[in-house]
Amino acid sequence: MFLADEKRYDKMIYNRCGKSGLKLPAVSLGFWQNFGNKGSLANMEEMVHTAFNLGITHFDLANNYGGYDGSAERNFGAILDGMRHYRDEMCISTKAGYDMWPGPYGDKNGSRKYLTASLDQSLKRMKLDYVDIFYHHVYDPNTPLEETALALDNAVKQGKALYVGISNYNSEKTTEMINIFKELHTPFVLNQPSYAMLNRWIERDGLDKLAIEKGFGLAVFSPLYQGLLTNKYLGGIPEDSRVGRGETWIGNEIDEKMLTKLNKLNEVAQARGQKLSQLALSWVLNNKAVTTVLIGASRPSQIVENVASIEKLDFTAEEIQKIEDILAL
Repeated sequence: MFLADEKRYDKMIYNRCGKSGLKLPAVSLGFWQNFGNKGSLANMEEMVHTAFNLGITHFDLANNYGGYDGSAERNFGAILDGMRHYRDEMCISTKAGYDMWPGPYGDKNGSRKYLTASLDQSLKRMKLDYVDIFYHHVYDPNTPLEETALALDNAVKQGKALYVGISNYNSEKTTEMINIFKELHTPFVLNQPSYAMLNRWIERDGLDKLAIEKGFGLAVFSPLYQGLLTNKYLGGIPEDSRVGRGETWIGNEIDEKMLTKLNKLNEVAQARGQKLSQLALSWVLNNKAVTTVLIGASRPSQIVENVASIEKLDFTAEEIQKIEDILAL
């Protein structure tokens, strides 16, 4: 049985999800990569234990993480078996929306049929009575927003979720959903978009401003831009990297201009006493609309390194301007 560090809450920062009563750690652990059947369960367990001991209470999953068999959720359920006595100290989220099983009821959509069935499957895989947050994973133009909103609201009314969220929704569709949730009195707390120094679409779209205005949080994924904002690519593409193995599209963006940009950002990081990855996480958290950054990891040491980013969240005006100048190159 896992026994957690008694000092696990001493250093972590907890931010409120907009105007709701729910708080999340500034850094959360995402299960998008490295928690499926291809990985070592022992390593996964060590990563979850390491995260929890560092004050990470939020674990973010989805029905399709690890593949169509839901292996990330199933593996997380196995890990939970040794630490279910800490369930009430955890905020567990899952999502549904992308293609998941054969036929018209399991493809990429936002129907009540799909969302209801998927949540039931997720709960069984993780051996949970409820999740803390249930998201619709991606906007579906072929399903009325009212139907998707009602499905999420129904999950709360059935006691299968405490809060609801949406993911990959722009500001226009988020506003429409907020209006429906308001009528239903649904506890909507989060939108989960991608956001990084090299991916600032939420600023152009106005989603971050909307979050502050309407009182919901942002749980942002890919804050390291598929690993590009790490020391790994400063000298080019290593063979043992995700780009080197052909596991991500981000390799298409690595050219001399990008390498120059990354190395200049690394100089800023070094001047602050940080690694490039830590600078990138601190920068994302500097946006007041961001509640938490979702990190991925392949080993426990990466989690330790990324959590250290919260130790230096403040930026001088000069640092912000220097970063802006570099990103504009």
